[in-house]
Amino acid sequence: MRLSLRFVLPLLVALGLLGYAVVPLVDRLILGWFVRDLDMRATLVANTARERVHDLVRSRDRKALLDYFTRLTEDERVFAVGFCPSDSSGFLATTNLPEGLRCDELQSEAGAPPRLLSSPSGPLMVSVRSLADDGRRLGELVLVHDLSFVARRSAETRKYIFYLFVGLGFTIALITVIIAQLSWRGWVHGLRAVLRGDVLLRPARALGPELRPIARDVRALIRELETARRAVDEEQVAWAPDTLRAVLNDDLRGQEVIVVSNREPYIHVRQGRTIQVSRPASGLVTALEPVMRACSGTWIAHGSGSGDRETVDRHDRLEVPPPPESSAYRLRRVWLTEQEEAGYYYGFSNEGLWPLCHNAHVRPVFRTADWEQYAKVNQAFARAVAEEARSEDPIVLVHDYHLALAPRMIREAMPAATVIAFWHIPWPNPEAFAICPWREELLDGLLGSSILGFHTQFHCNNFVDTVERLIEARVDRELFSVTTKGAVTSVKRYPISVEWPSSVAAAAPSVECCRDAVRKRHGLPPGHALGVGIDRLDYTKGIEERLRAVERLFEMRREWVGRFTFVQIAAPTRSRIEQYQQYDAHVRALAEKLNARFADGDRPPPVVLCVEHHQPEQVYEYYRAADVCMVTSLHDGMNLVAKEFVSARDDERGVLILSQFTGASRELPEALIVNPYDTDQCASALHVALSMPAADQRARMRLMRGLVREFNVYRWAGRMLLDAAHMRRRDRVLERGA
Repeated sequence: MRLSLRFVLPLLVALGLLGYAVVPLVDRLILGWFVRDLDMRATLVANTARERVHDLVRSRDRKALLDYFTRLTEDERVFAVGFCPSDSSGFLATTNLPEGLRCDELQSEAGAPPRLLSSPSGPLMVSVRSLADDGRRLGELVLVHDLSFVARRSAETRKYIFYLFVGLGFTIALITVIIAQLSWRGWVHGLRAVLRGDVLLRPARALGPELRPIARDVRALIRELETARRAVDEEQVAWAPDTLRAVLNDDLRGQEVIVVSNREPYIHVRQGRTIQVSRPASGLVTALEPVMRACSGTWIAHGSGSGDRETVDRHDRLEVPPPPESSAYRLRRVWLTEQEEAGYYYGFSNEGLWPLCHNAHVRPVFRTADWEQYAKVNQAFARAVAEEARSEDPIVLVHDYHLALAPRMIREAMPAATVIAFWHIPWPNPEAFAICPWREELLDGLLGSSILGFHTQFHCNNFVDTVERLIEARVDRELFSVTTKGAVTSVKRYPISVEWPSSVAAAAPSVECCRDAVRKRHGLPPGHALGVGIDRLDYTKGIEERLRAVERLFEMRREWVGRFTFVQIAAPTRSRIEQYQQYDAHVRALAEKLNARFADGDRPPPVVLCVEHHQPEQVYEYYRAADVCMVTSLHDGMNLVAKEFVSARDDERGVLILSQFTGASRELPEALIVNPYDTDQCASALHVALSMPAADQRARMRLMRGLVREFNVYRWAGRMLLDAAHMRRRDRVLERGA
């Protein structure tokens, strides 16, 4: 305490002297401000009174002129008014004008800076302004302002300054005492550590040369143990945005995070004279957007909206989310020409890689021109990463099949970066992937990443088999890693998930309100059974198979005709590709056929097909309103619709029918798992779902909600970032050892 007082007492004395010196300066400053303000006010009063004074002077009505001046003094700041006419007819002034003011002196002061006078009531300020009309001088108007209020305000200011310095003194004194106490405790703790032999844990520069390598290894071992403990404790951690931020601050020391994807999280579309913002119908955006809000990093994506260019700054950046929400991260847009977009996105990505990786029986098409655009655009994204990076070693998350070459390009441009590539769609077996003419280049691009993630272990196995079969690389199946060009790529399983709780949930209506609103919207009776499907209009999503299952249900169970309606929300996608155009027409025709066959009179339609984009809030409403949600993908990486439906049902009701060919089916066995190609099985599952007792629904939904809550999107991202942190520390230890 004595040591603390040695710092505190001089500090308090110094603050007191500083306050004593500051007060006169503040008084002069305040007085100067008010004098300038009142002098400007005098000019305003003179300009305002000029015409009235001119009329009264011309009429030679001195009494009316005096009455006018008296009314001016009713203002609390104007103390007295006088007038020295140019015709020497005599000085005219209100009764309280200070003595000693004469016209010959005042006329010489016209336009000069104001002067100050003393009076029993306080200081006064005299301002003189010449009045003229049509170039003819009328005389000098004398305005005397009362400055007594300045003294009162100065006294209040001195009081506040005193309180400020007292508070500042006590605050600094308290901080000083706390720091002194902590410093003392730290010194004592360090001394005890030396006595216990813990000196090896001190910074290496404080040790002798012979002990520094040992100290580095000990510290590295401690960090490895901490990471292992965190991995064990992960089962008990409730992952949330704060947890994800803690991972960045603790394990990655607040490292920069950059996300790279083709699809942007917000699209600005020009509609007439206005620009509307929307969220695209994308599972990738659904998963990554809450993660980026937590990380506060940079998201690099293709700017595809018609109003996108008008909303960015000169560096092609903007802060998102847009108002009224508070901005949480930065979006950097990459621009593509029509030719680049046609070749890179519609051509190689979606006519080549997409059907190649999905067993949906659509023949992939590969063109050399498309491949050239694909490589060119991947290089543009890699260049954007280098431009946006604020450090030499950021963590870069490259997403999906559109950017398979980017990891290697980023690694070549930024060797110290940690690149995590995540493949969101299925990875085919080696025989299927070998169809691609540029298979070696794609594999080399992906193996430029430090970590390569897939949704399921099955896809990891397929990738490792493909590498082993098609290129020269060292594969370690025990660690599931691939070594090529002297670098190691870890191949890991990261099942993606959804935000928990959903950001839409806070403002969502109750389940009953959603049920009523959706049924009223489509003209359905209140107790009408409702099934929903939420998908992009893509041939891999099994929409046609789903509608055939509804048709088969009506054939097998006639009691559901007129009592059950299936609403299929299908967001348009890739409409420039011929297969998608044909699929769109085929689905529409099938829906019309079903309605023509089973709609009878006033009965509700069996199928409602909504081929349009819906905002997340609207989709959430359908999830909460439905009795059954069908996910019948023919082949899918994960399919987040299943998990979104589960997270939306806080009433623990509703039944999920889930395709066995989705990654989600491995995590949600409580759903009714079906083969979408088996129409009778899907129809029977619909009947079981619609007939399921509430208790069974609750038991199944409770288990699925528990899994989605625990294994949410923050945990998905956190596991990748923890693995990246572990890899970075291991590499640094190995570099020092070398």
